[in-house]
Amino acid sequence: MVMESNKLLEVTGLTMDFGGLRAIDQVDFSISAGEIVALIGPNGAGKTTVFNCITGIYEPTAGDVVIHAPGLAPRRINGMRANRITSLGMARTFQNIRLFPAMTVLENIMIGRHCRTSTTILDAILRTRKSVRERHETIEESYRLLAKVGLAEVANEFSANLAYGAQRRLEIARALATAPFLLLLDEPAAGMNPQETRELDELIVRIRADEQVAILLIEHDMKLVMNISDRIYVMEYGKGIAQGTPREIKENPRVIEAYLGEEVHA
Repeated sequence: MVMESNKLLEVTGLTMDFGGLRAIDQVDFSISAGEIVALIGPNGAGKTTVFNCITGIYEPTAGDVVIHAPGLAPRRINGMRANRITSLGMARTFQNIRLFPAMTVLENIMIGRHCRTSTTILDAILRTRKSVRERHETIEESYRLLAKVGLAEVANEFSANLAYGAQRRLEIARALATAPFLLLLDEPAAGMNPQETRELDELIVRIRADEQVAILLIEHDMKLVMNISDRIYVMEYGKGIAQGTPREIKENPRVIEAYLGEEVHA
């Protein structure tokens, strides 16, 4: 359920060209505080390209990406560096897991906290009061997030040794460690078995409630999308073709026609 109506992200006329190919064509959507919003469509529809434009990996060819961070003035973030966007309060996960395999589970989370600390190298070398305090706070917050995703008991295990579903949850926890107001999940259920997907469904809803974050997700598992989304945007060939509640999307003739023969028409 949407808790507030105020906008957190507004995307207007988003367009992305790669040479002569238009991957995204005039896409518009928004996300408000407290929402879980899904972006769906077949492979090649442009969903991940949209994520990459929003999070600073690509600079859009045209259009506007504006964030409304709580307590701050609206900010146009087109062309801004990815790490700067993260520091402003937008974090993401990726289709392909990008953990640090030679680091422990705890260390992976602590790295995510880096953008929320101000300790310098000199502070760390001298073990100043600030550096000691921030390290303790970082460890405490990292354990809290690991407990939330059910990984506290493996905090000292190397991330490479985790089962696939656990690695997915760790990546979500690392994104949360940046203290975002908006969390972007790129196919979080990819490769998961039915039990893991059910647990992920519950985790995403719990994160929305407990961490007070809005969530935008790309996902092909339509059962998960329909269960947890407040609103759904549908893309095809780089264009937005429909938007609405799960019920409206299920009953939309254009969506049914576009995905005839694919699971999304269910």
